Amino acid sequence: MEPLRQPTVADLTALVEGLADLPTAVGDDRELVGLIGALEQVKHACSAAQARATVALRTLRDEAASTPAQRRDAHRSVVSEVALARHESPHRAGMLVGLASALTNELPHTMAALTAGQISEWRATLVCRETACISRDDRLAVDAEISGRLATLSDREIAATARNAAYARDPHSVVARAARAQADRRVTIRPAPDCMATVSALLPVAQGVAVYAALVREADSVRATGDSRGRGQVMADTLVARVTGQAVADQVPVEVQLVITDEALLGESDTPARIGGFGPIPAGVARAILVRNGAGDTETAQWIRRLYARPEDGRLVAMESTRRLFPAGLRRYIAARDAGTCRTPWCGAPIGHIDHIVAVQAGGPTTAANGQGLCVHCNQAKQAPGWRAAPGPDGAVTITTPTGHRYASLPPPLPREHPVIEAAARAADNGREQPLVA
Repeated sequence: MEPLRQPTVADLTALVEGLADLPTAVGDDRELVGLIGALEQVKHACSAAQARATVALRTLRDEAASTPAQRRDAHRSVVSEVALARHESPHRAGMLVGLASALTNELPHTMAALTAGQISEWRATLVCRETACISRDDRLAVDAEISGRLATLSDREIAATARNAAYARDPHSVVARAARAQADRRVTIRPAPDCMATVSALLPVAQGVAVYAALVREADSVRATGDSRGRGQVMADTLVARVTGQAVADQVPVEVQLVITDEALLGESDTPARIGGFGPIPAGVARAILVRNGAGDTETAQWIRRLYARPEDGRLVAMESTRRLFPAGLRRYIAARDAGTCRTPWCGAPIGHIDHIVAVQAGGPTTAANGQGLCVHCNQAKQAPGWRAAPGPDGAVTITTPTGHRYASLPPPLPREHPVIEAAARAADNGREQPLVA
């Protein structure tokens, strides 16, 4: 029997296209369940193949680097290329590159289970995470010890099993890692549904419990006096008030990059507004933010900065500068145009740098058309050899990686009045009965 041919990228692309025609109208429910399980195995096996390809790419780049600085740039470049290829953020891609290396070099049994489709990429990540603090030899031993049970354990059970096995091998390393984890304490924010935001704090357990207990005590105390707010509402308002130093939670004088059309601002339109780094919000919510829910707040300062856009497509009017560094006004303009989010596709991180698309030393001007907002990682990654970026009309950017793959990036659309909807609204107004005027 002839050996199986190594599948090519074209073969895998054809497979993906063929899955769209996979029959789903099967009369046998047993066959449907079997199909679902088989596809799940294929997903896991593909994750293992991606890991092996990632390690091969990193090895090629490391072999081509001759200095520590070049190896650092090569690693950063690989992370960014994997992020773009997998449609992930650089942060997520960095974890995937590390996972691929650990599975290939230190967790062969876990890698075998992933290759066979017995466990998911996430469960392999749990094994990798819980054994990260012990030595390579101990890690190999733990990997062999738990390998026979991986296919039958849940997420929680896999994490507990790997953690217990690692502790049994080297308890001192596990305890030391817990102590070092305090250095990773941080506060993060991410958008939540319905115009909300989730602010998370990663704290040492004693501090986290103390913060939560203090908020609970305050909520119980306030509600005992007859406050009509729910317990969770009081805790949230107390957190905002204590952190910001304000007497009332919604009177915080912080700049919020709220972009709204003039008609929506004046209540003549329901075109959604946009908050930088968050996304679109209903016009009514935006107006409520500006007027503090109608409370007539006169103590909190508010500003309106006018941004002019072309009516036909909503693109901001360009600004230019003869300076090498972007001046403050132009930086704010680019940040507003890019909605406060890194322009690299699928990144999603907050803007850290306003940078030239074509570098100044290569003749790139300091203009809005040649500027883009990038996170720190993406801005540093594009300094590696082989990366190119070219500006296009209306803030478009075309990114070319060292392997020649190209990715297009457009700034998110600004809130604007749609001509068709606007015309329909005017027609509706003209058709309404007008009140008599004495």
